Amino acid sequence: MNVIVTGGCGFVGSSLCLYLKNKIKKIKILSLDNLSKEYSRRNQKILKKNNIENKIINVGNFNQMKNIKFKADVIIDCSANPSVEASKRNMTKIIESNFLSTVNILEKTSHDKSKLIFLSSSRVYPINDSYARFKKYLNTGKLSSYDENDNTDGPKTMYGFTKFSSEELIKEYKYSNNIDYIINRCGLISGPGQFGKVEQGLVSLWMWKHINNSKLKFIGHKGSGKQIRDVLFIEDLCRLILIQIKEFNNLKNNLFCIGGGKKNIIDLVKLTEICSKISKKNIIISKVKKTSNYDIPYYVSSIDKINKFSGWKPKKNLIEGLKELFEWMTKNKKQISRYFQ
Repeated sequence: MNVIVTGGCGFVGSSLCLYLKNKIKKIKILSLDNLSKEYSRRNQKILKKNNIENKIINVGNFNQMKNIKFKADVIIDCSANPSVEASKRNMTKIIESNFLSTVNILEKTSHDKSKLIFLSSSRVYPINDSYARFKKYLNTGKLSSYDENDNTDGPKTMYGFTKFSSEELIKEYKYSNNIDYIINRCGLISGPGQFGKVEQGLVSLWMWKHINNSKLKFIGHKGSGKQIRDVLFIEDLCRLILIQIKEFNNLKNNLFCIGGGKKNIIDLVKLTEICSKISKKNIIISKVKKTSNYDIPYYVSSIDKINKFSGWKPKKNLIEGLKELFEWMTKNKKQISRYFQ
């Protein structure tokens, strides 16, 4: 089996490459990554040690993409700039890296008759809906989950817009070029391999700050720290992608919400408590009442559809996942620290 992983030197992409290499016999994996992040170079070296080649190209550049002669049975698209705040500052760059890359990948998918697995984002849902759900949660204590049929109409950040646009373009290519796809609308992903950088999500950032006994802030929403997320750990995501590759014909041409689900829901106050217990550090948490207009206070994934179709659900719980993250970060602390200099 031949597999292309775009963004293969990022956190999710490199984790997938290594997981699939270990799980599928006679697999050949090609990573495509422009190494725009400094830590991507570390991941490239790890891939190379495992006989996985990375071609240094910009997937958003058509001329570079058309020169990739490697034909894949499956293309897994993990290529994106994941920083929501960066998408506000440089919209043109985000459109290139997150949307034009999809255009080029779809052209290759169509030409080579490959199957496509696309990693989308929970940020396709509108910001105002997150606030409405958060308010309802604070008033009633009741949780609600986002599913595949929930409203996507409204401002969702430029990052979310590019991901939503990519989803729609994939469906258009299905209609016009008869490609087959699976879209995974992913929530918050964490686990070993994350470096505690802001753009990688709050979980690894929180753990890294605790390990280093650094200060943290509850930002926005009156500084309450009550923002809600469900956490999906990387091993469970990799296991899902393996299922989707093996059972592609039963799952194809569907959109799935993918997350940790209700069992892995956490707010910042509880996350702080767990990180403190695991790291044995009590750090200073300050409160900032206001936040960016791109910030959302609430997101929880419904995983009912993917569970119904494939039987998949997350196995790793919050405590297990956070302990693994702590152990990996502690073991690699010296190396990780270089990316904060």
